[in-house]
Amino acid sequence: MKIKHHHKTKEETHGKVSKFIYWTPRIVSILFIFFLALMSLDVFDGNYGFWDTIVGLFIHNIPAILLLIVLLISWKHEIVGGVVFTLAGVSYIIALFTSSKFEWYMLSWSVMIAGPAFVAGILFLICWYQKRKVHDYGE
Repeated sequence: MKIKHHHKTKEETHGKVSKFIYWTPRIVSILFIFFLALMSLDVFDGNYGFWDTIVGLFIHNIPAILLLIVLLISWKHEIVGGVVFTLAGVSYIIALFTSSKFEWYMLSWSVMIAGPAFVAGILFLICWYQKRKVHDYGE
């Protein structure tokens, strides 16, 4: 009894890598934005009135709203997501380190918040580069 081995062609392998590279930054971004929005729910811990709670939710969600807009633009223009998500990670780290209340345990926060931003940004850049390479060279 012979067992047939199916060897994938370059196109089959490239197609799977392309789908992975295409979807991963988008999924990471959606999860990251959802995580940021979840963090805004701490406004309910306070003893605020209705309108103060609404304003607090809005203010806490400004980063998530901005990144959602960036994600929508990045869906087609990956370079935007690559640059903005990477800059978001850098900005958070700078803000954290320059805070007057900085403590070393806060470094774990930078991993949880800046880490996914960096991952999404780098993956968007890889996706952008791959699409550009295929478009420019017909690979």
